[in-house]
Amino acid sequence: MHIVLNNPALYVVDYPSVGAIEVIDKRRARGGLLAGATALRFRRELEDVMNQGDDVNEFDLCLDGYDGLLTQPAIYQ
Repeated sequence: MHIVLNNPALYVVDYPSVGAIEVIDKRRARGGLLAGATALRFRRELEDVMNQGDDVNEFDLCLDGYDGLLTQPAIYQ
């Protein structure tokens, strides 16, 4: 397990041993576990966004393509 990103918009954890990545959209309080080709694609896109800086709008654009996959409620206490 490796925490890739923890900012006001996103929380991303990589599970390389199982080829999955967990994504939690903090603003919408939803998340999901991405695996296989979807996880690889998300990793590449997230890496591109992170290389551009930490603009929250860029993270929004990155998440737009995955919105339908982030369906699990995320509850913070």
